[in-house]
This record gives sequence, C-alpha cells and structure tokens, in this order.
Amino acid sequence: MIAAINNMVLTELPVGQDARVVAVNGESSVMRRLLEMGVIPGVAVQVVKMAPFGDPIEIRVRGYSLAMRRNEANAIEVSV
Repeated sequence: MIAAINNMVLTELPVGQDARVVAVNGESSVMRRLLEMGVIPGVAVQVVKMAPFGDPIEIRVRGYSLAMRRNEANAIEVSV
C-alpha cells in the first residue's frame, strides 16, 4: 500500500510544525542562495514565526534560524 504524501508550500505549514523539504522551485539567485545555505530536498525544517501579515517568515533549518520573504517561502515545497 502506498502512503499518501501531503505536500504543501512552506507558508502553508503551521507554526511549530516539522516538515521535510521536497523541492526548491525557481531559478533566481535567491533560490540558489537558499540551496547554498542548506535548504535542500530531504532536510528537516520547522516554521518558528510568521509576521502578522505573513511576511517575513522565520524557519529553523540545520540548527539555525533563517528569515525569508513570503514569495521565497512559497517556492519551497515541503512534506509533513
């Protein structure tokens, strides 16, 4: 039996929820920089905080905190 995978973008992940990165979509220099900083497929992430209007968003990845804009977080696909 194949388990259903619940994929979503990072901004849809509730604060405090753990997930794994499935894909980093986009070809911009910001997306390349995120990959260089360790936001790569398979790595565990957790949403720590979101600003009142959702921008910026703070995540915990590889033992450090990282803040990013909402549009950048929307390009990161995660699985719970």
